[in-house]
Amino acid sequence: MRNRSIANVPVSAIGLGAMPMSVAEHMPDEAQSIRTIHAALDAGITLIDTADAYAPATAEVGHNERLVAKALALWDGDRDAVLVATKGGHTRTPGDGWGLDGSATYLRRACERSLKALGVEAIGLYQHHRPDPAVPYEESIGALRDLLDEGKIRLAGISNADPAQIRQAHDLLGGRLASVQNEYSPRFRTSEPEIDVCAELGVAFLPWSPLGGISAAAGLGDAHAAFNEVAAERGVSPQRVCLAWELARSPVVIPIPGSSRPESILDSIAAADLTLTPDELARLG
Repeated sequence: MRNRSIANVPVSAIGLGAMPMSVAEHMPDEAQSIRTIHAALDAGITLIDTADAYAPATAEVGHNERLVAKALALWDGDRDAVLVATKGGHTRTPGDGWGLDGSATYLRRACERSLKALGVEAIGLYQHHRPDPAVPYEESIGALRDLLDEGKIRLAGISNADPAQIRQAHDLLGGRLASVQNEYSPRFRTSEPEIDVCAELGVAFLPWSPLGGISAAAGLGDAHAAFNEVAAERGVSPQRVCLAWELARSPVVIPIPGSSRPESILDSIAAADLTLTPDELARLG
């Protein structure tokens, strides 16, 4: 497995997005989820992305974090080599809905809750999940800065941010912004400007839903014919071609495909060793 970097931390070029293991309508049983996480780790993945809000119901906030923590505790490999990234700032509302709270008070409380769910003294990478229009952005990023200064988190990141917010967070954190996690895939290419800003600043860019999302990933090649064509010529899946295409976009890009089956994450991992030609990249756009 090739490595890339988040700040000064080397991580696998492909990460594992754990969200599908805690989405009510799709989630597998716990045993399958743990097998999937272990398959990823055994194959060389050293980055796992989760969030406190990834839960099948409001009453189960922290479900995905606890699942990741349990899988790591049961794994016989080097857990210290694995960077677990989590997020705070999304809330779960009555009726299993979603809300936002970017206040410093809430983010501190959410971080403390995530520390307990993950069973760690410091979170490897803590990300502000989504800007809250009701809270000044500098307050939310200031909370990350304080958590970083206090040693409760080792790296600070943001998610769902535009170029101006990336630059603002980078400045407010004193140049210590480690990562940006935005949506990016063949069907969602509007994050190109954010990738360019991250490349300029030396900040890792973690595409979420890099295969188009839980419901669209299986049909990626049907929706984007060029990926099917290149995949057929290479004898690989269109999903593998997609992740290789994203890796080729910039050295700061580290895709985090979601998975709930060992077979799918192992196919994704193989994208790290698939080098597309300039002609193939031109065809893919």
